[in-house]
Amino acid sequence: MLRYSKAKIISILLLTLLGFAYAAPNLFSETTRERIAASVPSWIPAWIVPHRAMVLGLDLQGGSHVVLEVDENDLIRAQVASLREDVRRILRETRIAPQGGIVALPRGLQMRVPSEADRQRLLLRLNELARPAGNAILGTPGNSTINVSEGADGLIQVTLTDVGVTDRVRRAVDQTIEVLRRRVDALGTTEPNIQREGAGRVLVQVPGLQDPQRLKEILGRTAKLQFRFIAEGGANPADVDMIPSRDNAGQPVPVERRVIVEGEDLTDAQPAFDSQTSQPIVNFRFNLRGAQRFGQATSEGVGRQLAIVLDNEVISAPRIQTPITGGQGQISGSFSVQQANDLAVLLRAGALPAKLTIVEERTVGPGLGQDSIEAGTLAIYVASIFVALFMLATYGLFGIFANIALVVHVVFILALMSLLGATLTLPGIAGIVLTIGTAVDSNVLIYERIREEAHSGRSIISAIDAGFTRAFATIFDSNSTMLIAALILFFLGSGPVRGFAVVFILGILTTVITAVTMTRMMIALWYRVARPKQLPF
Repeated sequence: MLRYSKAKIISILLLTLLGFAYAAPNLFSETTRERIAASVPSWIPAWIVPHRAMVLGLDLQGGSHVVLEVDENDLIRAQVASLREDVRRILRETRIAPQGGIVALPRGLQMRVPSEADRQRLLLRLNELARPAGNAILGTPGNSTINVSEGADGLIQVTLTDVGVTDRVRRAVDQTIEVLRRRVDALGTTEPNIQREGAGRVLVQVPGLQDPQRLKEILGRTAKLQFRFIAEGGANPADVDMIPSRDNAGQPVPVERRVIVEGEDLTDAQPAFDSQTSQPIVNFRFNLRGAQRFGQATSEGVGRQLAIVLDNEVISAPRIQTPITGGQGQISGSFSVQQANDLAVLLRAGALPAKLTIVEERTVGPGLGQDSIEAGTLAIYVASIFVALFMLATYGLFGIFANIALVVHVVFILALMSLLGATLTLPGIAGIVLTIGTAVDSNVLIYERIREEAHSGRSIISAIDAGFTRAFATIFDSNSTMLIAALILFFLGSGPVRGFAVVFILGILTTVITAVTMTRMMIALWYRVARPKQLPF
């Protein structure tokens, strides 16, 4: 029946007050929200005190939009170089010396082994390099990534297959997304959108960032760090690379090909200032393996210059005065404060698996975002007013109850999005407008059912109770089907589609609370006080 205990009424009212409290920070300035957050004692969880606001998406507050493409040729070159090292290792282990050495091909290697016995032993070992492309955990093995073939006159070719290249591009994009996410997060931005676009592209959207040039510098750098020795006189030219040096105005300097330590052995990198020169520097720290290699190399190379190579550029080449065995060091190179900070961000985030090419970039200004906010807000106001007028004209007092529940419904959506830190986009605003219609739709089903029960001869209280009880099944079924569709949009969609799905899901969940529980409570209180003889509509 329509009996509500005091405890249930108080619970509903407290829940409503909490909704308004958690939605209220959206009306505060960012400074006010920060002051509220700073005033919370450390022993109280931060989420308990309402101070969070919804995060506005790129289309509402402006920002930077960049689409990057993984350089497939760079990946192939890296694969061929890695394949060459694997083949050299196998040749050393089998003690086979190919006639004329290893010859590089555009997508592989070839060598000539005249001896039949040696050739068969080598082919057996080379075939071990060919792994299937696929997911072994999911049980989806694919074709081989490497093709080993035997030709005339003892010729052996080891080449990358199309499947292997495609698989490497896929894995490179996955790795790139993770590296870019760490880099963008280190910039202090809120809710960036980083996702795959097509086979070899990555979409990056950073709301609120109005400096696209800095974003491009952060995203486009491969950040491949290496520590090598400067080559001395008498070194074999085959073991020396000529690399441009920042200290020599871009002039190339001879650097040994042997890599002492790579950036993957770094555990931390932080910007700082040199205590003697007060110039910006970057302090770094190695893991155990990197510290051992770095300590051994600097112990053996006292007096030599150590080249710090970043993205095929010598950014610094200090002379080793004493062994560096503590696993720590610093990079200096006439950096500005921002350059030192950006370099530390790149080193902490790790290196990209391949070069990235910017294929699309655009900046959304805050003025355009403000126009979107104003247009979306106007849409919500107009939709709410017309829906409220319709409910009031059609159902009278019960329409007022439905409109009150509708206001609470919207407040609950804003409160949940603020509490979860969800991003509000322009499609999200459209989702709010849509949930306004679906929320009152539940009230319409209930009210019409109440009217039918009253016309069939039931008393008012019996008609109201039957209306809520029998309409609930229909409301539950309709909202369940919409929830399934919204969940599919959330898990399979991306970007604006996912933003719409989030708002729609929250709207569906709050509809059940407001359209059924809260409206029923108000009608129950009205009946208890007024004791009407007939329905008000």
